[in-house]
Amino acid sequence: MMIETVFRCEDLPRADRFDFWREQMANLMAPMEMSSDHTRDFRGEVRVLEVGAASVWPTKFLPMRFRRTPKLIRQSDPELYHFSFIQEGNLQVTQARQDIAHGEDGLYVVDTSRPFDCVAFGGPPGGVGLEIPKALVPLPHDRIDQLLARPIPGREGVGALLTGFLTRLAADRGSYRPSDGPRLATVLIDLATALLAHTLEAEDALPPETHRRTLTLRVQTFIQRNLPDPKLSPATIAAAHHISVGHLHRLFRARDTTVSAWIRQQRLDRVRRDLSDPGLRTVPLHELAARWGFAHPAGFTRAFRAAYGMPPSEYRHLALVSCVPGVPPQHPARTDLRPSAPPPPRRD
Repeated sequence: MMIETVFRCEDLPRADRFDFWREQMANLMAPMEMSSDHTRDFRGEVRVLEVGAASVWPTKFLPMRFRRTPKLIRQSDPELYHFSFIQEGNLQVTQARQDIAHGEDGLYVVDTSRPFDCVAFGGPPGGVGLEIPKALVPLPHDRIDQLLARPIPGREGVGALLTGFLTRLAADRGSYRPSDGPRLATVLIDLATALLAHTLEAEDALPPETHRRTLTLRVQTFIQRNLPDPKLSPATIAAAHHISVGHLHRLFRARDTTVSAWIRQQRLDRVRRDLSDPGLRTVPLHELAARWGFAHPAGFTRAFRAAYGMPPSEYRHLALVSCVPGVPPQHPARTDLRPSAPPPPRRD
């Protein structure tokens, strides 16, 4: 299942805010000692998305300190790896004999089973956290200990896949159904595990299914970045990932689709979104289609009608009429329009 829990300190009297924050954080993550210079007027917000076995934490709060001590670990240990992707502010993190400052776009991981000290300073810190059970990470824990509190590349390679997926999930949570939770958890755990293995140069220790699902997501991300290129093809995609075209086709057959069909649907989703944009109402249909890689207007129109049950001109009219104040919304006949974010690989 996919469950969201939200709490905001601003909803409470000032005198109660910090105590409420400490209690909620201890219940949601793990018992910690917390202190702040802003206890008289503390402000913070956390949304916890329970995504199957994983949890995603979009959060922002005033500067403070978190400490997890040996005594608190003995009292309660959820046995989690906690990844933090920092989007604003600065954090000084100490664990496993490492004491390192992390700034904007920083990414690091801590282990709830070991003492740590985290000091948030500067502007109000904000970012997205990810918690996954240690038991679901198929890597030697003593190897992962080498990475605790250290900077992990989050803007390139597998790190960019993980932080990008976390950011989209936090922003577009309304696009997913509760039943998507287990599949999304598989994606998150696979990406986090692949990132740890890549950083440790221990990819050989990963299960084959983790390799395959991570490669699939890398391919999908590459396709989405290159949708405007009309020459995008299975051959160019396979070459960019140093795999055979046959291997590429097998990845998509495992998802009950084909490479060409997936590319076409992603392009259609982008054009459909543009057709609904009032700011693009004067752009000709063929130009919108060409922006997303449709080289032939007639072929685009046929594909759009087949996917959405009406020609693009009619879809644009209905979508824009629904945006006019005072006019009742009208909706296309098809209501099962797919979200533009890539669907997560299914659990085998």
